Amino acid sequence: MTETQTVAGVMQEMETKFKSDKAVGINATFQFDITGDGGGQWNAVIEDGQATFNEGVADSPTVTITAAADDWIRIVNGQLNPQMAFMTGKIKVKGDLGLATKLGTLFL
Repeated sequence: MTETQTVAGVMQEMETKFKSDKAVGINATFQFDITGDGGGQWNAVIEDGQATFNEGVADSPTVTITAAADDWIRIVNGQLNPQMAFMTGKIKVKGDLGLATKLGTLFL
């Protein structure tokens, strides 16, 4: 499997990996604030098992996830455990922590 090396690339990869069967009944907005070189802001709006990815800031995100670009790329490529990254402060979560824990189930 090819590893994606850019934040834009991993966001695109997350969109293709979205598991709609795991999102049934979830209506939420994930905001991704990725810092550092190559970072940016994206959001994923989940409604009734469908996800729409957008570049930029969502109006009222349910959960906001902040991470450095290098760490985010490693998480999506499966090189860094998301829970470990959270516990060590490499990922910061604001909002619905329970929803944030579903990130791997929905997108990775």
